Amino acid sequence: MPTDASSLLRRGLLVLLLVGAVGLVGELVLLEHYEDRTQLIPFGLLVTTMVVTGWHWWAYDRRTLRVFQGVMLLLIIAGPVGIYLHLSGNYEMEREFDPALLGLDLWLEVIRGEAPSLAPGTLVQFGLLGLLYAYRHPLLSSTDTTR
Repeated sequence: MPTDASSLLRRGLLVLLLVGAVGLVGELVLLEHYEDRTQLIPFGLLVTTMVVTGWHWWAYDRRTLRVFQGVMLLLIIAGPVGIYLHLSGNYEMEREFDPALLGLDLWLEVIRGEAPSLAPGTLVQFGLLGLLYAYRHPLLSSTDTTR
């Protein structure tokens, strides 16, 4: 990996991404976020993020960068899906707990529910951070794929 100023900034973005992914995996473990298969999705994506980021760091070629970009897109897609799943779960719990609750009062309880409604948005942040790393990356503009 080159050592000019922009490359150092890019490395910093990768380090931030890795630290965030490791931290979020730790948080998910502490929250016991593995009760069913859908709760394992963020684990899989975050571990994949860490593996692909490390692979790209060491191999540093166009192929690893493209795989990295694909994983970042998966994170961006998974974030809103997770938000939907959290909101759906909270909605069902609130309706079961108090069937008379309706309208704005219901939705306020749903948003404040057991599952943190916007927490999966962190995956979107990580995906955007990764795509920022890849934005106008020298490996994508060069015909040399092993730089």
